[in-house]
Amino acid sequence: MARTKEFDPDAALQAALELFWRRGYEATSMTDLVERLGIGRASIYATFGSKHELYLKAMDRYTETRDPFLLAELSQPGPALPAVREVVRRFAAEAASPEGRLTGCFVTNAAAELAPHDPVVARRVEISWEHVETPLHSALVRAQAQGELPEGRDPRALARMLFVLLQGVRIVGKASDDPARVRGAAEQALALLD
Repeated sequence: MARTKEFDPDAALQAALELFWRRGYEATSMTDLVERLGIGRASIYATFGSKHELYLKAMDRYTETRDPFLLAELSQPGPALPAVREVVRRFAAEAASPEGRLTGCFVTNAAAELAPHDPVVARRVEISWEHVETPLHSALVRAQAQGELPEGRDPRALARMLFVLLQGVRIVGKASDDPARVRGAAEQALALLD
């Protein structure tokens, strides 16, 4: 007879996500996971697979819960440029917050730590980044069609510039104790939309 799980796999995955998010992949040992999840090593392997597979599942959970909000924010009816500005300012504020300094962004952290030598993580990072850049591009195309953005501007190039800025803001926000640095950079980038 098969044993029933004595833990909630969803809660365990969330706990693993939080641990990987704060510490990174390499700095998180299986012992750390056993302690944080409160379950045995064999149960972790049986439920989630290897540490790497658990990391990928945690990364997927992170993107599933975060990526859709950006699309919703940027696809609201009405003027598009105010939504773009709000998103950039929100990213900057989050990056400069005490929590942002502590954790940063899971995907950005994965890009810096693992993507250069882990093609599976690199692909997931790229997909998540597309979920940021594509809605920005769509919103800027809409802003241009509505007369909010001058005709001579390239919405694709602007979206890419804002996307790269947002990733940089997340890195600098995590490492810098000067919130004005990321907020100032965000405002300067937004001035290019005028």
